[in-house]
Amino acid sequence: MHLELDQQGALSAQLTRALKDAILSRRLGPGARLPATRELAGELELSRNTVLAAYEQLAAEGFLESRTGSGTYVAQLRLAPSAEGQAPAAERPLRLAPFAECAVAERPHRPLQSPQVQSAWHRCLARAADNTSLDYPAPEGLAPLREVVAAYLGRRRGLSVAPEDVVIVSGAQQGLDLVARVLLRPRDTAVMEDPHYQGARQALRAHGARLCMVPVDDDGLISERLPRRGARLVSVTPSHQFPTGVVLSLPRRLALLEWARRHDAWILEDDYDGEFRYDTRPLAALKSLDRDGRVLYLGTFSKVLFPALRLGYLVVPPALREAMIAGKWLLDRGCPAIDQHALATLIGSGQFERLLRRAGRELARRRNALLAGLARHCGDDVEVVGASAGMHVCCWLPRHAPTAVADVIALAEQRGVGVYPIAPYFLRPLERAGLLLGYSGLAPADLNEGTRRLGAVLREVPAR
Repeated sequence: MHLELDQQGALSAQLTRALKDAILSRRLGPGARLPATRELAGELELSRNTVLAAYEQLAAEGFLESRTGSGTYVAQLRLAPSAEGQAPAAERPLRLAPFAECAVAERPHRPLQSPQVQSAWHRCLARAADNTSLDYPAPEGLAPLREVVAAYLGRRRGLSVAPEDVVIVSGAQQGLDLVARVLLRPRDTAVMEDPHYQGARQALRAHGARLCMVPVDDDGLISERLPRRGARLVSVTPSHQFPTGVVLSLPRRLALLEWARRHDAWILEDDYDGEFRYDTRPLAALKSLDRDGRVLYLGTFSKVLFPALRLGYLVVPPALREAMIAGKWLLDRGCPAIDQHALATLIGSGQFERLLRRAGRELARRRNALLAGLARHCGDDVEVVGASAGMHVCCWLPRHAPTAVADVIALAEQRGVGVYPIAPYFLRPLERAGLLLGYSGLAPADLNEGTRRLGAVLREVPAR
């Protein structure tokens, strides 16, 4: 088997990408038998554990299946037909929104100079302040930060990203706004999940989009319900759907990518909390499957570190790079350079991922306490979904009518428990009652007591 590793990130991640590329390009067809791990390790001069890790990751994502006593085979996937003869997205004429056309046309070719001003910064930023130019930063972000973000995404999210594909933004919300400004003309159709993140809906509507809401089930966005007439943009949360927490299945991911290719559409992948997974191996990002340059990948550091940081990133296809950078310049001339420099140092030193692992362990402890408390105190009164990742869970209330949710919330508040309705995140009327429960800010003992009180509330509010 001829495989070429891309020399980016861990060897197991490189091998995973190489095998995935072989499957998606049909060099390894459905049902093909893969070499034994020891055989492939010898052929590629890798350790057997490296090959085993790649096989396990691809099996977790649905690309491979293991047959006892027989070996490992490529799964029977319905792959899109080859796009031979069709120019890739990067080579086709682009139809940009007026905002993007204006931004590109008016983009200056010379950076503006700012006065050298001394500022009082917190001690943790002193080093960055001493080593950062006080001129306007590059609108796409400081090169050191884009480099470490690209490397980080290769290690953690299975992406092969070049630093020049990364645009630093002021949090995920600005990323959403920037994508809408650059891609959408008034009355263009944009697809959203239902339920959905309200900030995304507001950003799209603010720029004149006509929204097409596609429902979500246990496998994520229902790809069969995508509009038959092409939309301009699809906004999805595939790794941990907001707010239900379901994961977009591999067949649905492939179907979405194929739909976007057929309709010349873009996909915005909002990976708002992909760093935190508990019961399952981390799934590679949807963008790792993108062979046509159609997926924009959005991430944020606000949830991982602290909201006041206001730094996030967009990974953009090469075809959109110039328009996105020009649009970012027009919005704010670039994110604060000192903050960027400090964050680049934090990530590059390894401290960021150590903090991430520590936060993940603590979140897992709190999540386990919440689930144990719900099972102990609420029992059959709740049905928990979306608990495998993130910082919240969705709880359906099978014994209560949707109209009872307001009473549950009001009574819980009287008992000192804060719970939130899920209904506002749906545009369609709900036929069942549901709550959102967050756990990131509560200690395990508080979560146990909170679930005890919630259980009493659910028994007190009349059932159907």
